[in-house]
Amino acid sequence: MLEAAVRACRAAGRIQRAAFGRRQRVEHKGEINLVTEVDRRCEEAILGILGHAFPGFGHLAEESSPSRREAEHLWVVDPLDGTTNYSRGFPVFCTSVALLHRGEPLIGAVYHPLLEEMFTAIRGRGAFLNGRRIRVSSQAALDQAFLATGFPYDIRRSKRNNLRQFADFAVRCLAVRRAGAAALDLAYLAAGRFDGFWEFKLKPWDLAAGALLVREAGGTITGVTGRHWKFGVADVVASNGPIHGEMLAVLRGRGSDPGRGFEPAP
Repeated sequence: MLEAAVRACRAAGRIQRAAFGRRQRVEHKGEINLVTEVDRRCEEAILGILGHAFPGFGHLAEESSPSRREAEHLWVVDPLDGTTNYSRGFPVFCTSVALLHRGEPLIGAVYHPLLEEMFTAIRGRGAFLNGRRIRVSSQAALDQAFLATGFPYDIRRSKRNNLRQFADFAVRCLAVRRAGAAALDLAYLAAGRFDGFWEFKLKPWDLAAGALLVREAGGTITGVTGRHWKFGVADVVASNGPIHGEMLAVLRGRGSDPGRGFEPAP
């Protein structure tokens, strides 16, 4: 099953590399939520490979209608995470493929085609980058932590937009990066490049593979309340473990209500 996921990711990566930097036909699913012809071509290739290998499995993919979503085995696919980056020639994007078994991530693969980095995990067997085992960092202090986050597509209309939380973390940690591909952020956390990650309103395909990578690399992922993360929870905090409590405390603290927007500090 992992071999099929890896083949599917690599097939999508070939499509992405071939078209990267060229003019894209871009459509809008929302004000700032884009989709390109490459997204659709990648998804078609991925689902073709997975469907041929395991015809009885269901799938949930970003650009198409779900199939047999209640199946015991469910592929969860983001064909191109970081579409806005891709459409503008910004080289931060990936493909994410996960397999759920009875609602829990079993297999995960996240592939950055330009760097040819394949992050993989099987539940209970560890996380790997190009076949080499990876672990989360050992950073124990939030004030020296390197964090990642992102903003929701309704940032222009919703007060629950993560701007206040971004400001709260920015003055409490080493640095915060917002690169625009959540699956890749989680893979980088699993590899020890980031120490922590939080984001609101994520989709299932943003999280399924990355969550497994983090867990299998020794990290922690929960909801923003600190409860155990499960598939379908959209607001998440992930970390190397030692800084998790401090991250939750920032999100719970004064001025960190997820329902409030950004207000400049006095």
